[in-house]
Amino acid sequence: MTAPDKIKILEYTMGNFASGRVLPAKKGGAAIHLYYNEGAWIEGRAEDQLQQVACLEGVRAVAAFPDLHPGKYGPVGCAVLSDKLHPQLVGSDIGCGMALYALDLPLRRWKPDKMAAKLRCLAEPHGWDLTEDLEHYDLTGDLFLEALGTIGTGNHFCEVQRVVQADAESGLTKDQLCLLVHTGSRGLGHQLLQEVLADGLVAYDPASAEGQAWLERHDQAVTWAWLNRMVIAQRAASALRCNLTLISDCPHNLVTQELGAWLHRKGAAQLQDLVPLAGTRATDSFLLKPGAGGNAALNSCAHGAGRRYDRASMHGRVSKAKSSLEALRRPTANGRVICEDKAMLIEEAPQAYKSAADVANDLARFDVAHVVATLAPLMTFKHAKTGGRHD
Repeated sequence: MTAPDKIKILEYTMGNFASGRVLPAKKGGAAIHLYYNEGAWIEGRAEDQLQQVACLEGVRAVAAFPDLHPGKYGPVGCAVLSDKLHPQLVGSDIGCGMALYALDLPLRRWKPDKMAAKLRCLAEPHGWDLTEDLEHYDLTGDLFLEALGTIGTGNHFCEVQRVVQADAESGLTKDQLCLLVHTGSRGLGHQLLQEVLADGLVAYDPASAEGQAWLERHDQAVTWAWLNRMVIAQRAASALRCNLTLISDCPHNLVTQELGAWLHRKGAAQLQDLVPLAGTRATDSFLLKPGAGGNAALNSCAHGAGRRYDRASMHGRVSKAKSSLEALRRPTANGRVICEDKAMLIEEAPQAYKSAADVANDLARFDVAHVVATLAPLMTFKHAKTGGRHD
C-alpha cells in the first residue's frame, strides 16, 4: 500500500480506540482516523474540515468514513468524540437515519405502475390520529406534528428494494422485498439548531444548564425522527397492502454518551447488529454487519454512498431536457423514481454520489463492517405533486 507522504499507516491507542490510517491534525488537534483507502473520492475541503473539527474545544478523537464530503459546519461522514457538546457538528437534521423493513409482499405481486400509483399517497396528508403514540413517547407541545409521517427534501426517500443476495445472518432471503426509509426530524431539528446558533457556534459543558437543555431537546428530536420513519413505513405498507417487520433502524445524526465522553455523529451510522448502507436510485444498497474493527472506529461507520458533487454543481452536469429527466425517473431497467420536483431530481441524480460498493469495500478492508445482504432499488419515492401528474 503506497500512501501519500502526509498520510501514514499508524496505530493510535487511547482508551478503546485504535486506528489504521491517520491524517495528521493541526497543532493541538486530536487524532484523525481515516477508514478509507488512498484511492477513495474525498474532497480536500472535507479533510480540511476534519482538521478544523479536530481542533475544537474538548475533542479527543475523530473517525472519518469513505462517504466523507464537505458540510456546513463540518464534514458529513464522520464521528467526533468530545468532552464538550458541539450542536453544529450534528447539524439541523437531528436523528436522521435509515430504517430497513422486510415486507411480506411476494415479488410476483410487484406491478410497477400499480405500486407507483399507490406510493404517491406519501405526498398526501395521512390523516392518522397519532395522539397516543406522541403521548407514549413524550412528544408533546409545538413539535411540527403536521410534518410527522413525511419524508422531506434533499436526499431523503422511501424505497422498495429487492434482495439480490443475502447471508443467513442478515435474516433476509433472495428476492424478498424490503422497504428502506431515510429521513429525520424535519423542521423540529432545524428550528433547534437555528435557536442554538443564533449568536454563533457554541461548545456546551454537558453538565451546564445550557448543555442539559440542548440534550433534552436533542433527544426529543431523535425520538421524533425515529417515529417519523416508522409512520412513513406504515403508510407505505398500508398503501401496498402488506405487513412489515423491522430489520434495523439506524440513526446517523446524533450525540450519544459513549467511550467516556460525548460521541457526535454527522452522517455516520451508529453501529448495531445490522446497519443499512444506502446506494443511489440506480445502484444497490447493502446491509452491513459490524466487524472487529468497529469499536476502533468510534462504534460508527458510513451510512451511504456520500456525495461526489454538491447540489449546485449538478445543475451543470445533468441535462434538463425532458428525455434526460425521464431517464432519471427510470434509472435502471427495473427501477422507478417518483420525483416531480425537477431541481431535486437533478440534484439527487445517481451521478451526484460515490459508489456505495466502493464505500462498503473500504469498510470491509478496515474490518469496520461487512456486507451480509445486497438490495436493488425497485421504486423510490421522493416527491410528488398532490393531486396531479409530473411534468
